[in-house]
Amino acid sequence: MSNFAKFMRANKVVKSNEKYAATKSLCDENGEPLEWEFKHITSRENEVIREACTVEVPVTGKQNMYRPKVKSSEYIKKMIVASTVDPDLYDAELQDSYGVKTPEDLLMELVDDPGEYNDLASFVQKLQGYDVSFDDKVKEAKN
Repeated sequence: MSNFAKFMRANKVVKSNEKYAATKSLCDENGEPLEWEFKHITSRENEVIREACTVEVPVTGKQNMYRPKVKSSEYIKKMIVASTVDPDLYDAELQDSYGVKTPEDLLMELVDDPGEYNDLASFVQKLQGYDVSFDDKVKEAKN
């Protein structure tokens, strides 16, 4: 097989979905936390999410100059939503049952414990190939 042929799509490994119990607040009939299903998102999908969460902020002391800033909490929330297969966060009936109208708001209602939400965010970031969380990178950059 030529070196070029090794890079053909047929040779690319497809990443399988993973399950994770996002919250202890939602349990099955045996009292076990319900497992959610998550998928890998593509670099292209990630870029769209990142762009949607980027704003231009003024540069201090430089009139009419701006720099991009990623709203990290919004970015992570949208990444979790894009990764979630089950439950369907876009389901109108499920949203209505929590009195919300967006998948991001539904996510926050379903996982309303801050510690569980942080654990879920870490799980999804690792699933997407980030060994260090985005928040950790922000903290490191600030130091």
